[in-house]
Amino acid sequence: MAKFQTANLRNLGIVGQGDAGKTSLTEAILFNTEMTDRLGRVDDGSSTMDFEPEEIKRGITISSSLHHCEWNGHDLHIVDTPGYTNFLHDTRSCLRILGGAVLLVSAVDGVKAQTQTIWKWADEFEVPRIVFVNKLDRERADYLKAVDDVEKTLSTRAVAVNMPIGSESDFKGIIYLIAMKARIFQFDEKGTYEETEIPDEYKDEAERLRFMLVEAAAEADDELMEKYLETEELSNEEILRGLREGTLTRVFTPVLCGSGTANIGVRQLLDYIVACLPSPLDKGVQYGTSPKTGEEEQRSPDPAEPFSAMVFKTISDPYTGKLSLFRIYSGTLKSDSSFYNPNKETTERIGQIFVMEGKKQKPVPEAAAGDIVAVAKLKVTATGDTLCDEAKPILFESPMSLKAVISFALEPKSKGDEDKIYGGLQRLMEEDPTLHIQRDEETKEMILSGMGQVHVEVAVEKLKRKFGAEVILKEPKVPYRETIKKSIEQHYRHKKQSGGRGQFADVKIKMEPLGRGGGYEFVDKIVGGVIPRNFIPAVDKGIHESIRKGPLGGFPVQDVRITLFDGSHHSVDSSEMAFKIAGSMAFKRASEAASPVLLEPIMQMEITVPDDCVGDVIGDMNSRRGKVLGVEPLGTNQVVSVTVPMAEVLKYAPELRSMTSDRGLFTMEFSHYEEVPSHMTAKILAELKQGE
Repeated sequence: MAKFQTANLRNLGIVGQGDAGKTSLTEAILFNTEMTDRLGRVDDGSSTMDFEPEEIKRGITISSSLHHCEWNGHDLHIVDTPGYTNFLHDTRSCLRILGGAVLLVSAVDGVKAQTQTIWKWADEFEVPRIVFVNKLDRERADYLKAVDDVEKTLSTRAVAVNMPIGSESDFKGIIYLIAMKARIFQFDEKGTYEETEIPDEYKDEAERLRFMLVEAAAEADDELMEKYLETEELSNEEILRGLREGTLTRVFTPVLCGSGTANIGVRQLLDYIVACLPSPLDKGVQYGTSPKTGEEEQRSPDPAEPFSAMVFKTISDPYTGKLSLFRIYSGTLKSDSSFYNPNKETTERIGQIFVMEGKKQKPVPEAAAGDIVAVAKLKVTATGDTLCDEAKPILFESPMSLKAVISFALEPKSKGDEDKIYGGLQRLMEEDPTLHIQRDEETKEMILSGMGQVHVEVAVEKLKRKFGAEVILKEPKVPYRETIKKSIEQHYRHKKQSGGRGQFADVKIKMEPLGRGGGYEFVDKIVGGVIPRNFIPAVDKGIHESIRKGPLGGFPVQDVRITLFDGSHHSVDSSEMAFKIAGSMAFKRASEAASPVLLEPIMQMEITVPDDCVGDVIGDMNSRRGKVLGVEPLGTNQVVSVTVPMAEVLKYAPELRSMTSDRGLFTMEFSHYEEVPSHMTAKILAELKQGE
């Protein structure tokens, strides 16, 4: 790796919506650069990049994978990323450390919601992009429509660099618009082509697209613009220079085309990756803060600078241990050395450094600024952590994790497996921070949350395969609450005599409802010492214990105020225990008589869908007792803001996917509690009783 200068490094992600052909394109890149001796296929499970059993089973990329290759004297670190909604969190983490990206758009499907999300993240991290319109050999493929879709949907100036000759079953080759030459392919999987003149029927369209290309290249560079205004022409080298400048500054986005599975247009794409996507030098200085002073620090992509890096991925394996993948921003790192982790305030020792080659690791003696490498068995380092020189510490900002959108209750298949399940899930959470496991103290369930149903199912499959722990997924219980509708006074006297010292406590309380979110209040209005001061906390404690189980369904009671205003005591028989019992019983009787009602959790959701799905989504939300708060445009999509009962959206992810043909996304978080409609309360309580 040290033989490549930093200027000749390229860190790029292959990104885009699910089923756009990202992995197939990556396989073609590895084949063309002689990193593999055959063209790997996703469909037959021979892919180098999709190697996890869960990926082979489903035929999709679930976790980002890395490889490297050489092209025209440049070292390319390639990250093949997921495109399905359930796994986009991995793509976001990768985008944080990438220099550039190749965004795949299907010539058949155009731009989907997932692509818009990825595009927005690439903007956030200032990642220059090339678009590759893929699948031109498929039925209903339309290149110009895809280019137009990119421009309108992603709000970017899309500049065609290539154009196809034919489409669908008649797709034959590609016109290289800079040189105005045609390349007719032999469809032999080797990418073999013959360069010829442009067929007459394509010349007019090629001239039109080239004019737009030259104009865009000229506008990206002041010097080129001056020449273009004088001569109305640029040399091929000058067009390429302008193309590079426009790509790096993100003034426009170059669009290439081809077919990954047929290995057409891949070599041309590699040429543009080298020519137009940034090296670490082009990306320039990385900014962070000093963990000691909080002041701004910066690191240049120079092997001689102090070492700094960011961990963007963790792979956990029960046999080989934990593998931490990181991108080096500055300095040099050698095997059998150490670095400082400012997030954990500790020094970590490392052994061998590796570069990733799919599921394999290739040892290297050292790595420098711009490289993406891995080390094994770090003790405390996690995804998102900064690594640096302890003498010159720096802390980089890591991307925020996405919030889970769906939860399932886990039931062990075998008794006594809970520790194994928790241990395995903790390991899985190291490699996937969007997974979340908790024990619901109210329902006594283990709750696993993730980005979608498939995400959770895959985690459960990995739990079984890697750690031998089997679980059953169940719909989690809704955490209902109870409250009261009216104020009431309650008197309770606890008196017990069974020989020897008796028990006596007499309390009078007032129970009244509070507003939503009011919680629980205890007010002491005892005067004149009718109840000694040392017994009053016992009354509060007794109420606290009873408030955990309300009179309707045994759910916690909230939004109530209890005022202790009168009572009496016995100088001998009164005790803390007696007043605790009296408080508890007074509360129980009062809550039964104060018109108790059921409360349900209400979720705040933002649902992003294409324009043509907005009506369906709003209608569906109305049927779920949702309240639409507003609809706002986002590109060619609309964002529907809504509040809806949790019970109605426990399995919303697959339902939205079905409703929008997998073009919808949503976020969901708890908002507040609301009273359950009276006609539904009896039904809910009957179902709960039946399930006991």
